[in-house]
Amino acid sequence: MSAAGVAAGGGRTPSYDLVALGRVGVDLYPQQTGVPLADVRTFAKSLGGTATNVAVAATRHGLRTAVVTGVGDDPFGPYVRQTLRAFGVDDRQVVTVPGTQTPVVFCEMHPPDDFPLVFYRRPVAPDQCIAPDALDLDVIRAAAIVWITGGGLAVDPSRTTTLLAAAQRAPDADVVFDLDWRPSFWDDPSEAPAWYARGLELATVAVGNRDETEVAVGTRDPDRAADLLLERGVRLAVVKQGPAGVLARTAGEEVRVSPLAVKVVNGLGAGDAFGGALAAGLRRGRPLREVVETANAAGALVAGRLACADDMPEPHEIQALLARHWRRRPDDPVLAVPPAAHRLGDSRTEGHREMIV
Repeated sequence: MSAAGVAAGGGRTPSYDLVALGRVGVDLYPQQTGVPLADVRTFAKSLGGTATNVAVAATRHGLRTAVVTGVGDDPFGPYVRQTLRAFGVDDRQVVTVPGTQTPVVFCEMHPPDDFPLVFYRRPVAPDQCIAPDALDLDVIRAAAIVWITGGGLAVDPSRTTTLLAAAQRAPDADVVFDLDWRPSFWDDPSEAPAWYARGLELATVAVGNRDETEVAVGTRDPDRAADLLLERGVRLAVVKQGPAGVLARTAGEEVRVSPLAVKVVNGLGAGDAFGGALAAGLRRGRPLREVVETANAAGALVAGRLACADDMPEPHEIQALLARHWRRRPDDPVLAVPPAAHRLGDSRTEGHREMIV
């Protein structure tokens, strides 16, 4: 099978700011909070999957993006494709894998920090079936940023495909390794550190939370983790610390950013919003502090909303939240996040957030 991308109306290889490899799925998130799944009455359907969320988030910042992933030969496959297109993400490297089902993800919501996920990806998810021959290597080589995930390293053939894509990086491009630790994806989670080491060998940027850095470099300590990631060869290490903020470090610069006080609705998409803004800042060569502050605010905005991809913020929303944050006094209440400004205008996807009863 092939997912080769050819520019519409011609044979030239399209050039993307970001090509993300990894998961896509359908999120079914509860409309009732603080209750177990058995007690939820209604769910909202939206697009999800970490690599897909990052691509959508980056598109909000004006980047030209594509995603390399898989869907099943089921009714959710067309939903994924049409929603990606409506969000401005190129879906030409999305492969339909016969005999599989597009993943569905449920979660429980217990704000501010407990959002357990239930993945329906068995016996195998389409994104895990993406083989090397599905890659358009010319597209990968022409990308300014190749985004890979730890989840993509869990099984073959997606493991081989992920590492192959990272190895195609152009000399002036970045490979961002989203450490993305999902132990349930691994038959033997003890094998993960060795494969993360392979991914870091090919990466120029590493980003993850403390759980993820423990898998990648053996420590949850943010400072030690950042140093070890740099020793592995990346030029930028970003360690997300939840309530303790974000640490970003290069060989010659360090940035520490405090969290934004927002009313949390669903924290699951925050890291991917962070990733999309990070990619945009790197692509445009912004100062590191500006990049991290913007990414941190993007994550906070999505944490204050229900969905993941559907609720990724626009740059003006991020700047407005930062302005409110800088005006906020210590004794002020936490900031309520306004609804997403972006709404799909494609009539084919007007029901993309419909209620499932």
